[in-house]
Amino acid sequence: MNTAVSTMEFLRPATLAEALETKAAHPEAVPLAGGTDLMVELNFDRRRPPALLDLTRITELAEWSEVDGHIRIGATVPYARIITELGSRLPGLAMAARTVGSPQIRNRGTLGGNLGSASPAGDGHPPLLAGHATVELASVRGSRRVPVDAFFLGPKRSVVEPDELVVAVRVPPATGPQQFAKVGPRNAMVIAVCAFALALHPENGTVGTGIGSAGPTPLRARDAEEFLAAELDWAGGRPLPEGVAERFGELVAAAARPIDDVRGTAAYRGHALAVLARRTLTWAWRDHTGRGSCG
Repeated sequence: MNTAVSTMEFLRPATLAEALETKAAHPEAVPLAGGTDLMVELNFDRRRPPALLDLTRITELAEWSEVDGHIRIGATVPYARIITELGSRLPGLAMAARTVGSPQIRNRGTLGGNLGSASPAGDGHPPLLAGHATVELASVRGSRRVPVDAFFLGPKRSVVEPDELVVAVRVPPATGPQQFAKVGPRNAMVIAVCAFALALHPENGTVGTGIGSAGPTPLRARDAEEFLAAELDWAGGRPLPEGVAERFGELVAAAARPIDDVRGTAAYRGHALAVLARRTLTWAWRDHTGRGSCG
């Protein structure tokens, strides 16, 4: 019996300009950054792309900077550096990063790779939604910025065009408390059954939310955001009114679009999200007021 052996081209540009030219010439090439997701698929023969585009030599993608009042995180900055270098300025994202795999995985895995895979269960996605992040895409045709809540189209599908690369994420520094929590068989080294991120923005009296692993894409709970923003005593810092945390949890759960799968049922995900929303709100409001809260 004859068996065909497929070959895979390995492309390794040294600069971003070269990478964009290579992607334009090979739109089927799959970007390789940390490889924490992609290499698993390759090793188990679940995926066999015709070419890999290795981005690890490109210095421009491996740094973060401050640009126009935002923190611009290059696509190949690993989670470990987000934790150690940006933890005080992007606390919600750092909390999520701490739950990603083992220390070895956090040293390799990248936020850009998380976005590139566009998994609904990506731990980095909920805090980006809550923090009103923007994804920076580039190609030989130019660059564009996409609000993260318009980035995801479906399970493992995004707005990235075949000739484009995710080059950075722009996130406003936290101006108030941020929280992240997820449910799984253990706290880390596990795909979340569901996850939730919360960001309070006291400078303009708004709230940001992000739901993970409870819909075809990461989601915002917009009704919950509007409800909570109107209920919080931003200036006086009074404790949460009775019933606010519970109602907030209900609205968060209502925004989800969960399914039954091997990790959990839709009903359980909805219940767990309501609990996570109440808890993260309690923690965040306690941090904001410095004196605890009810609810």
